[in-house]
Amino acid sequence: MTMGTSEAVLQVLSGAVPHLFGSDPCFSKSDSIFLSRSYIRCRKKRGSRPMQLLNYSRMLKSSINIHRFPGVGRVLYGNIPIEQSAFGNYKCQRAESASGVTAEDGNGAWYVDNAKKFSTINGMVNAPNVLELKKVEELKQEKEGFTSNGDVPATGTGRDTFHKVSIDPIEDEAWELLRESMVYYCGSPIGTIAAKDPNSSNVLNYDQVFIRDFIPSGIAFLLKGEYDIVRNFILHTLQLQSWEKTMDCHSPGQGLMPASFKVRTIPLDGDDSAMEEVLDPDFGEAAIGRVAPVDSGLWWIILLRAYGKCSGDLSVQERVDVQTGIKMILRLCLADGFDMFPTLLVTDGSCMIDRRMGIHGHPLEIQALFYSALLSAREMLAPEDGSADLIRALNNRLVALSFHIREYYWIDMKKLNEIYRYKTEEYSYDAVNKFNIYPDQISPWLVEWMPNKGGYLIGNLQPAHMDFRFFSLGNLWSMVSGLATVDQSHAILDLIEAKWADLVADMPFKICYPALEGQEWQIITGSDPKNTPWSYHNGGSWPTLLWQLTVACIKMNRPEIAAKAVQVAEKHISQDKWPEYYDTKRARFIGKQAQLFQTWSIAGYLVAKLLLADPSAARILTTEEDPELVNAFSCMISANPRRKRGPKSSKQTYIV
Repeated sequence: MTMGTSEAVLQVLSGAVPHLFGSDPCFSKSDSIFLSRSYIRCRKKRGSRPMQLLNYSRMLKSSINIHRFPGVGRVLYGNIPIEQSAFGNYKCQRAESASGVTAEDGNGAWYVDNAKKFSTINGMVNAPNVLELKKVEELKQEKEGFTSNGDVPATGTGRDTFHKVSIDPIEDEAWELLRESMVYYCGSPIGTIAAKDPNSSNVLNYDQVFIRDFIPSGIAFLLKGEYDIVRNFILHTLQLQSWEKTMDCHSPGQGLMPASFKVRTIPLDGDDSAMEEVLDPDFGEAAIGRVAPVDSGLWWIILLRAYGKCSGDLSVQERVDVQTGIKMILRLCLADGFDMFPTLLVTDGSCMIDRRMGIHGHPLEIQALFYSALLSAREMLAPEDGSADLIRALNNRLVALSFHIREYYWIDMKKLNEIYRYKTEEYSYDAVNKFNIYPDQISPWLVEWMPNKGGYLIGNLQPAHMDFRFFSLGNLWSMVSGLATVDQSHAILDLIEAKWADLVADMPFKICYPALEGQEWQIITGSDPKNTPWSYHNGGSWPTLLWQLTVACIKMNRPEIAAKAVQVAEKHISQDKWPEYYDTKRARFIGKQAQLFQTWSIAGYLVAKLLLADPSAARILTTEEDPELVNAFSCMISANPRRKRGPKSSKQTYIV
């Protein structure tokens, strides 16, 4: 059965319900469709529920009652690990192994591609665990077993390489903590919880698996050669994706990925002596502020691509249900609306900054992730007739989005001088001040802060409004994804070096700069007691940003900047018990409400160390524009850099 036919059958017979059992080789595609329909019948019998529970046991019970999978191993109930054998019979679905690529095969030969070139960096970052020359040669010999592009490891190479490299106590501790944070579903690892502080009873929702929080954990496991947990995470979160079209504001839109999920152990229907596990997703309906996560689906696509490039297992992204999941995310993001810009229009709190911080509209972070996800999806989408219109819309948006961000979001001393002399209230197709920005918006802090060399992408752009704050993740990922030009990317790194005392200080990395203070803080945040000035999202410092900084620096061939930041973090991040974030302008205090043993702080540090040890591994995350995209963008610039609007052309498809 071809992919197009399978997808058609899936949509007609199951009403766009996911392949709930597609991850196991025992189930064919037709089986998965049948069982998905059984799941719908089961849900109808139980009536509507405020929480969607992905219940494998009920689905198995409602089907032909074959293919039983007794659960083995460990279950996580809250923070308490429980042996499954204590609960009688489990009937759970397990994801298959990664097409024969197991954690034992490893990927350790990633580790030392440029060890000699960056010997000074390793001497600074990894001291006193500098790689011995003999070890380097051994690893280089092992690396010869990889293919020329480095995507697919040869069988039997790289195994246990990490045990051959001396790792310092901080890294040992980080790996131990990362493994302790792993969550198991039916005996298989499925993700990592947000934080696991053994001395804290106020867990809130930090005992859940967040999609955005798992990304650095997943990258760390990929670089370590442990692919199964990432594969399981990808497939199970796909099964939690919202597949129902809704007519009200109380259910997630079709294609939306949850912000987080939790593994729950509950009594089996009709049998109090048996227990079953369910995945309980949160689409924002239980989150603080009740905001749906826009970035979850974008991160999911980025991780899916990284999994394929690192493991060499492309069978996951080629699956019908995975292809359908990608398309649903894209259709949700590319849907027509009232907005006239190629950027995504989102509400406040829809990304890493998940509280009210005045970023509603077109925040840079979402645009950078959107651009990266579009490039990643285009690389993975299977060519077929049903995808032609979607790929065409995707390509159009890529060109328009890149032009819009590079042209209108960029700020440096030259652009600042232009804005300072803007004329306002212009009405014409060829207006210079297209968004009617008033020069008085230029804040005194920006005049003093902007260096002569360097620049950055502003945080937001809307009519009569430019948010001049420096938002770290958006700028870093614009470099990683290629949304920023090469010159702009180097200028961003120049600014980071020039403003090191503000953005790095005693703990990298400042989430945004500067903080909202005084009446501005009261109005914009609603007097949020957690987002006080220089705390949490309002100018706080987040160690997890180390890994995005490292990827960006490596891509621009300036890894010494990231190495210096890692060295700063190593001074006391372990002693401070791996906090979620730091407070004060120089990041000298652990955050007032920061969770300790924060998983993505731990994973972010590990990914930074792994990538600095082997910079070539960063290619699983970076994306480059293809010649057609670059040519289209160049034509738009050369035709009219101010985008003068004239009569409509039948061939013009770009909106900027």
